[in-house]
Amino acid sequence: MPEALIELFCEEIPSGMQKRAAEDFQRMVTGELVDAGVTYEWARIHYGPRRLMLALGGLPGAAPDRKEERKGPRVGAPEKALEGFLKSAGLSSIDECEQQEDKKGAFYVAVIEKPGRPVPDLLADIIPDTVRKFPWPKSMRWGAGSLRWVRPLHSIVCTFDGEVVPFEVALNDKEIIKSGNVTYGHRFMAPDAITVSRLEDYEVSLESAKVMVDAEVRMQSILADAKTLCQAQGLELVEDDALLAEVAGLVEWPVPLLGEFDESFLDVPPEVLTSTMRTNQKYFAVRDAATGKMAAKFVCVANVEAQDGGAAIVDGNGRVLRARFSDARFFWDEDKKRDIRSRVLDLKKIVFHAKLGSVHDKTARVASLTRELASEIGADEELAMRAAWMSKADLTTGMVYEFPDLQGVMGRYYALEEGADPKVADAIRDHYAPQGPNDDVPTAPESEIGRAHV
Repeated sequence: MPEALIELFCEEIPSGMQKRAAEDFQRMVTGELVDAGVTYEWARIHYGPRRLMLALGGLPGAAPDRKEERKGPRVGAPEKALEGFLKSAGLSSIDECEQQEDKKGAFYVAVIEKPGRPVPDLLADIIPDTVRKFPWPKSMRWGAGSLRWVRPLHSIVCTFDGEVVPFEVALNDKEIIKSGNVTYGHRFMAPDAITVSRLEDYEVSLESAKVMVDAEVRMQSILADAKTLCQAQGLELVEDDALLAEVAGLVEWPVPLLGEFDESFLDVPPEVLTSTMRTNQKYFAVRDAATGKMAAKFVCVANVEAQDGGAAIVDGNGRVLRARFSDARFFWDEDKKRDIRSRVLDLKKIVFHAKLGSVHDKTARVASLTRELASEIGADEELAMRAAWMSKADLTTGMVYEFPDLQGVMGRYYALEEGADPKVADAIRDHYAPQGPNDDVPTAPESEIGRAHV
């Protein structure tokens, strides 16, 4: 049975929008087809930095003929009401209607026969309408165009049973995009035009043109190659599923590369270095396979196969990362110049809620509850109280201001730097836990109090 292939090709789509966009694309197109009475056997989507693709298989050549009954006014209704009903139903005389009865009496019914349209004709209407109505979280206009899209839209592939489905999408009064059967490979390594007709030759042709169209394949390729690079040097990749999905949305032909940085930066807490790499640079952290400690290495993912094996890319990324780490080390050193307990009063400057006071007020309430709960669960009251008062103090540090995801984590490090009891430090960190279904639940009594009411 016939197959439809549709691709929307544009400038780089933000990584976090790609999967949802592909799902929306499938939902909108298939929804319109089903509403028209068209069924299909399978659907497949691909998404990446520069394209959204939808393929549908097992399609009929045309939608089936349908009959639609439209209820009209009651028999004997005013002439104007009858005229309006006939006009809306596309009929010329009331004699073309049937009469039916219900408990309220007799009324007219228009039986409208709708001949099935060829599926290519349906697609020629559905795709332009989908493009115009696409629900991007953020969109833009470019040049003199009035069309809104996430990034400038360049071309549209639309084929049915191997043949082009012709239609146009207007960018403005003068510029249009015509559908066709031409897409493009990798921006740098294979930018030439590629003619496609069906899903199979689409996937094969783009693979030859240095584009992995399947997002899952890109993720597995990155993960496998990155692990291999690390294992060759006795290292382990610090796996990060969210980062992996994001990086896979940034490249069409992923090439993981192993770089290094100055070991002196390892004096900074590893969570800081990892957060810097993940958030700012989209790099993966690496640890020593023997000790489990963080190594002075990183894995970045290039989008090209460089002639020098990636040496220049690694060197450039290493220089950028060193600058980032220098900033992080500055915050670490500056924050340690102040006792974390002295920062508790600074919490009075941070509003927690207009009707509930400052974060310092909240901390006082937490400390009060801690005193009541400590004896009930067998916690050391003095240690628990110290943790309660210092639990939010790291919110005033430069490090947490720069990396909000490290709140609690940095509080623990600053407390340990000042010689605090490890139970106090751990409770400061653990009062934010668990942060998800895969996070560990604290078991120490002093930590349990924190997560019970914070």
